Amino acid sequence: MAQCVRTSLNPLPSPLNSAKTPTQNPLFSSISSFEAKPNASKYPKISLSVMSSQGQPGVPTASLDALLNSGRKEEVFATIKGSLHNCLSETNLQLTVPGLKSKTRGKVRDIYDSGDCLVLVTTDRQSAFDRILASIPFKGQVLNETSLWWFNRTQDIVPNAVLSVPDKNVTIAKKCSVFPVEFVVRGFVTGSTETSLWTVYNSGVRNYCGNVLPNGLVKNQKLTANILTPTTKAEDHDVPVTPDEIIERGLMTRAEFDEAREKALSLFEFGQRVALEHGLILVDTKYEFGKSSDGSILLIDEVHTPDSSRYWIANSYEERFQNGLEPENVDKEFLRLWFRENCNPYEDKVLPDAPEELVCELAWRYIFLYETITKSRFEMPSMEEPIHDRISRNVSSALSSLQLAACADELGAEDKLDCSVCSIVMHGTLV
Repeated sequence: MAQCVRTSLNPLPSPLNSAKTPTQNPLFSSISSFEAKPNASKYPKISLSVMSSQGQPGVPTASLDALLNSGRKEEVFATIKGSLHNCLSETNLQLTVPGLKSKTRGKVRDIYDSGDCLVLVTTDRQSAFDRILASIPFKGQVLNETSLWWFNRTQDIVPNAVLSVPDKNVTIAKKCSVFPVEFVVRGFVTGSTETSLWTVYNSGVRNYCGNVLPNGLVKNQKLTANILTPTTKAEDHDVPVTPDEIIERGLMTRAEFDEAREKALSLFEFGQRVALEHGLILVDTKYEFGKSSDGSILLIDEVHTPDSSRYWIANSYEERFQNGLEPENVDKEFLRLWFRENCNPYEDKVLPDAPEELVCELAWRYIFLYETITKSRFEMPSMEEPIHDRISRNVSSALSSLQLAACADELGAEDKLDCSVCSIVMHGTLV
């Protein structure tokens, strides 16, 4: 099986200024259109206008109002535009950090083997159609810090594998055996891909991944209960599977699957509750799990990020659904649509560059989601030190600390005070 990783406690982010703005109804005005460069298609943009009065019962408005004030967005946009040519698109830590044995390049993450643990660097690469479309400023930091925020709050539901978080873009985690199954949890009948619930339901399927679906459902309707629709990896795409097929193929034992299924549904229920408290609907998401050396099941990969999850605006959902309108969403779908309308992203050897306005909009959406969920201000990284140099320095320091700790554990309590012994083991030199 593959190897895995993920998370440890991070200091809580600083709370946002809770200054309130006048409110109106609904929480968000309708998503407006944004005109990109010539020949670029329009794509939906989060509106900054906020209207007042009664919001949807149980859905707060003040925190979102504060996050969506024009001053904050202008501030974020200015920084994003200034960082368009300073994205973290590629890393080569095997050349700059002693002890890293190999590099595996994923769609978004670069994974390095350091022996007893893995170093995961979340880059700014944006993927879709099984290829890289663009680099989005600060995306890697948003994904890493969003996942850590959720990991820290879900440890009572399922343990995770993170050992250290030495950098805004980096997680160091224990190795484990990864189950080759993605646990996709859905709360609504929606989506446009071949494996999405609405696509298969609309084609007449009424038993999907072991879930019996009633007749009469419509697109974007809320399910009476959340369901699990697992997939497994084929050569170049995900394939839906039933629980029985997972067991029959030996991908997991019955006990392993049952435990992971329970954890996935509990994680999703918790995520939905937290999202709604912050004015959002967690529509669907995916989880990945691994098995540690002691046999325990660990949550790995990312959690409830804008890359792995679909989010809608809660306050306007019901009215728009009743009127047959698409929900207001905060995700990356508009980027996919732009490429579909301007090229053949599956077959064209060379793709057009995404318009800068679109790239900036996507970067803002990622930051918006982070700030909305965490109720904290996204901290822009300092650009005084090159990103790759900063990551190399922080990872080197973290790995040295982990090696010292492991050395002390091996030597035993009576030798832990003899730091020179650990230094000899690590560096082969006397101090």
